Order: sequence, then C-alpha cells, then structure tokens
Amino acid sequence: MPAAARRMKAVPQAARAESALVRRAADGDTAAFETLYRGCVGQIYAVCLRMTADKAVAEDCAQNAFIRAWQKLDRFEGRSAFSSWMHRIAVNEVLARHRSEGRRRKHLEIVGELPTGSDEDLASRDAGANMDLEAAVQSLPDGAREVFVLFAVYGYTHQEIADTLDLAVGTCKAQVHRARKLLRARLQK
Repeated sequence: MPAAARRMKAVPQAARAESALVRRAADGDTAAFETLYRGCVGQIYAVCLRMTADKAVAEDCAQNAFIRAWQKLDRFEGRSAFSSWMHRIAVNEVLARHRSEGRRRKHLEIVGELPTGSDEDLASRDAGANMDLEAAVQSLPDGAREVFVLFAVYGYTHQEIADTLDLAVGTCKAQVHRARKLLRARLQK
C-alpha cells in the first residue's frame, strides 16, 4: 500500500480512536480523559502562555480549561478534533480570567512614540542580531497581545477575534497593525 494511502487510512482510524476515548471519558473513564489530556496539554499550555505572558497564570488557565472540559465533555459533538475544542475552551478561560481581574481592555494602550526610519524587512537584518520574538510578543500590552496571538499565531480571522473578544472588527485590525509596529520596533533595537 502506498504511503499516501496509509496516511489517509490512518487519519480516520485516529479520529475513531479519539472519538472512542471521548465517549469513554464522557462516561466517567478518567484514564481515557488522561490520555486525551496528555495528547494536547502542551498545546493548551502554550496558547495560555502566549495570551497571558505569565507562566503561573497560564498554568492556572490551562488547568481550569481541562477542568471545564471534563465537566462539559458530554457536550463535545465531535465535529472537530478534541484538541481544537480544548483550544477554544482555553482561549475562553484566558479571556474570562482577564475580565474577572479587570485587566481586559477594549482599546489598545497608548505606548510611547515608535522610532522613525525605514520599515525594512526583518529577515534582511544582520544575522548576528539577537531577536527574541516570544519575549517581544509577551511585552505587548494585554489587548494587543491577545489579538495578535489569536490572529498571527493561531490563524483566527478578524471576525472570529471580534466575536470572541466582543470588539469591533476595525479595532481588531488596528490592534494587529499596532502590535506589528511595536514588535518591529522592539526587535530592531
């Protein structure tokens, strides 16, 4: 059997196996839920960390997302992968945390003036320059970081972000634009 045919056959088998795990976990099988947990905990923690820029808060949000998933597992419809469903729960958990702490902002913070100069391509910069993109993203203001991570890292559309964060689409676009300018300025230092 050709490799492509084996891969195509493996995908439905993996989906069926995941579906069986979800059914068992929904029936109270903690070992099945643990298997699901181990399969996506890294991804879930990563999205929480990128959105919060705080390891302790990210751990709490990821843990709360899995608790919420366990409680609502009977509502999982199986139209997407379990990890996709968990991703959405984690994003909602981070956003709820921001709201409850009063840190959620509807508008981008005003930040000092950006340096003037050409808008050169970052890829053409000196190879010896030390650019820590993750640290630069984490240094963005909360609102800009949330929108940028959802848009640039996870591929959400502006409309999806606007619906999730209860913002206008134009505000989302402006925050992505501003985040890019801030990142460019920070990485050029």
